[in-house]
Amino acid sequence: MVKEFGGGVPLSKNFTNKLSIIPLGGLGEIGKNMTAYVYGNDMIVVDAGLKFPEEEMLGVDIVIPDITFLVENKHKFRGLFLTHAHEDHIGGLPYVLKTLQVPVYGTRLTLGLVEAKLREHGILEQTKLIPITNQSEIKLGHFKVSCFYVNHSIPDSVGFAIDTPEGLVVQTGDFKFDQTPVDGRHADYAKMTALGERGVLALLSDSTNAERPGFTMSERTVGATIDEVFRNAQGRVILSTFASNIHRLQQVIYAAERSSRKVAVIGRSMVNNIAIARDLGYLQVQPTTLIEPDDISRYEAREVALLTTGSQGEPMSALTRMARAAHRKVEIYPGDTVIIASSPIPGNEKSISRTIDQLFRIGAHVIYQSVSGVHVSGHGSQEELKLMLNFIRPKYFVPVHGEFRMQNRHAELARATGVEPNNIFIMDNGDTLEFQGGVARLGGKVQAGAVMIDGLGVGDVGNIVLRDRKLLSQDGILVVVVTLSKQTGTILSGPDIISRGFVYVRESEELLDEANRIVSSTLQKLATDNINDWNGLKTGVRDALSRYLYEQTRRRPMVLPIIMEA
Repeated sequence: MVKEFGGGVPLSKNFTNKLSIIPLGGLGEIGKNMTAYVYGNDMIVVDAGLKFPEEEMLGVDIVIPDITFLVENKHKFRGLFLTHAHEDHIGGLPYVLKTLQVPVYGTRLTLGLVEAKLREHGILEQTKLIPITNQSEIKLGHFKVSCFYVNHSIPDSVGFAIDTPEGLVVQTGDFKFDQTPVDGRHADYAKMTALGERGVLALLSDSTNAERPGFTMSERTVGATIDEVFRNAQGRVILSTFASNIHRLQQVIYAAERSSRKVAVIGRSMVNNIAIARDLGYLQVQPTTLIEPDDISRYEAREVALLTTGSQGEPMSALTRMARAAHRKVEIYPGDTVIIASSPIPGNEKSISRTIDQLFRIGAHVIYQSVSGVHVSGHGSQEELKLMLNFIRPKYFVPVHGEFRMQNRHAELARATGVEPNNIFIMDNGDTLEFQGGVARLGGKVQAGAVMIDGLGVGDVGNIVLRDRKLLSQDGILVVVVTLSKQTGTILSGPDIISRGFVYVRESEELLDEANRIVSSTLQKLATDNINDWNGLKTGVRDALSRYLYEQTRRRPMVLPIIMEA
């Protein structure tokens, strides 16, 4: 089942002659970043991300923003702009484009990675991808959009300067200020300063590291650590990181080449991203460095390094399967050095710890963030956030891209740099910030929220399904099958009781025999009371059996009566 976005009555909001900024994702959370800008009959959107499911979202693969508002205003939708190619900013794009056909603007690497994603979803041919640089100016209705380069953990990351009839709005995207960037491309300090000189109505800025004091270290500091590990390791080096962290991948390639190691790449997303980054010139690799996983055995252990996915402990990722000795091509041996070069996404800590434990049991030497310098953040810490505020000098400020406590801390930093407290808006997804005559105020709310993707289903898993999955995972299920006479309503066969995840049948015969008797007596009583509709019969059986099972076991399995007529 596929969720149909929109289809309702269009929102009765009057966007004429005022600018409305509407975050549809990324506020009060990490991930699924999406922000809509509306003026009159024109609308543009920045980013279309996903986030990974929370612990209680059992069986859900990914979560994307609810785009009902975009669908209801599709006649205004002029274009979608991407800040960079991380999943929390582009992962929801295929699902948007399957519903809405709009041009997509992004830098070369961003569009290169998007292109692969759209091809996989079978919608590349119907999508218009338009490359931009920091020299581009795109005029779409009332909006004129330009961009400026920022440093992040993936190349070609940008922020956007959006000219509107109400004034200039700046959205930073994810950023930090790296004074020694791996690719040599510095942030556009002059352009950001020039924007501040022009006068900025509002700044929407990345809040991810607003709780961290000081400056975020340069990515090059990780390179020095990786170099040292590669030089000193006597066996193979296996490094796991995000497949999209191109700067980190480049440093691994450099370290391998300096230590005369060949590199095998494991994991589909890692293979794809490296191929795209090489083709576009964002990853420099000597012709003889990369080898196929099948050729690893041809080299001595100290001549090999492996680049792999699985830094978040994902159950089916390459590193996790290696740790469980379940990978069909690579086995980890005592003496191997395993580097986990990323920080845990909130909620993944347990699975990462479990993988690290398994690696230690094998006898590997494991290096991970909490005990060594193999990862730095791609997001600016407090001093960099203040620096951005001082470059841009906005009249109004909106902390975005972060959980509420991060937004709140970012608001405090803005006050410290001189932004008027009344001009700072800590918003939630679906809130509307309206500007008219240069004055901002909070307007009404639009529909916003989470749409869950489970397999091929988009939005067909909701709270009721998740509640049932949670119940099944906790106390199991009891299925009761009964056949009744169509004429008399008497029991012709059954009740047959099937238990899954509740009790072991062979050890609970007495309990299930009594359950059988209760079902029979309940059906007889309902027949005596002339209750013969299906809902009444099922509810009666379910209530009586649930009550008995709870009294006996203090468990609440899902009771599923199946009543048939013959």
